[in-house]
Amino acid sequence: MLQGLEAGLRADGDAGNFNTGPWSALRDTLAHLSRNRAAQGETADVTSGFILALKRPIFDVLQRQTGGVDGQIDVIWTTSAIVDRMAQWTVSTYQKTREEIIVRQQHELMELSTPVIKLWDGVLAVPVIGTLDSSRAQMVMESLLERLVETGSELVIIDITGVPTVDTLVAQHLMKTVTAIRLMGAESIISGIRPQIAQTIVHLGIDLQGIITKSTLADALAAAMRMTGHTVSRGAN
Repeated sequence: MLQGLEAGLRADGDAGNFNTGPWSALRDTLAHLSRNRAAQGETADVTSGFILALKRPIFDVLQRQTGGVDGQIDVIWTTSAIVDRMAQWTVSTYQKTREEIIVRQQHELMELSTPVIKLWDGVLAVPVIGTLDSSRAQMVMESLLERLVETGSELVIIDITGVPTVDTLVAQHLMKTVTAIRLMGAESIISGIRPQIAQTIVHLGIDLQGIITKSTLADALAAAMRMTGHTVSRGAN
């Protein structure tokens, strides 16, 4: 870092040009530092405080090297401005990295919250938990269609037991998903239609004609087994 600072001062020396070529080595070092600290969970103020703490040792070195008063104030002022820009650059990179981490974690959590499970040959299940917004509905549809192609399944159970409320938007997302499943040559069962949700669907005038619906996941599994010709028998003790 100090080598990058020295190289920038010798080549330019102007804090206003910190984003230009002479300071590239120093900027790279600061970016690496910021990303590491962001990944480790350090806060922005601690990270920038680390950079600002360099002022004192840098001034001490300058004091020893200049050996006199002439030009000392200008050198100190220039260096102080550079260190301030270093701190600003560090915080900017830190915040950008933290935002990238948050976006990645949100994407990973969304994938975990909408798994596509293969129950048995020809049957998939998608347990949906929480609010079903546009971005999540799109991810469910994409993941589901990919798994349909991979497994060649003919039946999908979409369980909305964990969805707190069903409004017009949620219903539209479900209908789009069911339509996409049909276009892929498969059928679907929607389970988790509780009494409150059933009343809401009727009140909203949502047409689920032609779509198999079940009140519980157990009922949906039983229907799926009948549709695929599977039976469950209790073995002899």
